[in-house]
Amino acid sequence: MSAHDISGKKVAFLLTDGVEQIELTSPWQAVQEAGGSPVLVSPASGTLQGFNGVDKGDTFTVDLDVADANAADFDALVLPGGVVNADYLRVNKDAQRFARDFFEAGKPVAAICHGPWLLIDAEVVKGRDLTSFHTLATDLRNAGANWSDEEVVVDQGLVTSRTPDDLEAFNAKVVEEISEGQHAGQHA
Repeated sequence: MSAHDISGKKVAFLLTDGVEQIELTSPWQAVQEAGGSPVLVSPASGTLQGFNGVDKGDTFTVDLDVADANAADFDALVLPGGVVNADYLRVNKDAQRFARDFFEAGKPVAAICHGPWLLIDAEVVKGRDLTSFHTLATDLRNAGANWSDEEVVVDQGLVTSRTPDDLEAFNAKVVEEISEGQHAGQHA
């Protein structure tokens, strides 16, 4: 059980096929256990294919098309990883807009593993402290981010972690930031 109650908070999980399954299901469960309502947002429709590394995992039902999604309807955004998932999302204009809108509204955003790739293309990482899967370090630094190799990094409502090994710390900070709400320092 979480120390933070986020009852009544609606949390968008933005992903598509190729998502690293545990990076979706673990934070999703943490949000639910803290009283929040997770919503699966995607540029794809129907069901999505999750992966456990390179092996197919479960499928997940899309709740809302990202083209129709509005950050004003949510309290926070979570970006699970998975190389294929993240690589597809980063070039999707609707996904970029949706993510950027959370920053402009000062709402919490959390990204794990390859999830921060989208934030580069959404142009919201310059000057921000964050972490990711190690293979994104150069991309993030080149986009102006201050990258560090830490379990979890929190910067004014932006929560980032490296791998599924960091999920316990990631989930705790995600729920904490959602409970705190908007951050004046969160910006696009």
